[in-house]
Amino acid sequence: MPKMKTKSGAKKRFRFTATGKVKAGAAGKRHGMIKRTAKFVQKARGTMVLNDSDAGIVKKYMPYNR
Repeated sequence: MPKMKTKSGAKKRFRFTATGKVKAGAAGKRHGMIKRTAKFVQKARGTMVLNDSDAGIVKKYMPYNR
């Protein structure tokens, strides 16, 4: 049986933790920072762990990275 392919967009955007959770960059920080509150910008620094329903979708895109 042939190997499954990894979605190239997913491997650039997501990483896995040691326990198998999915990390991703925070959304909503590309532009328009003036209209965002300082609290939002501070909380959206770094990476976030995706919730289980979104993580399930990402894990289908990356079959060998679990």
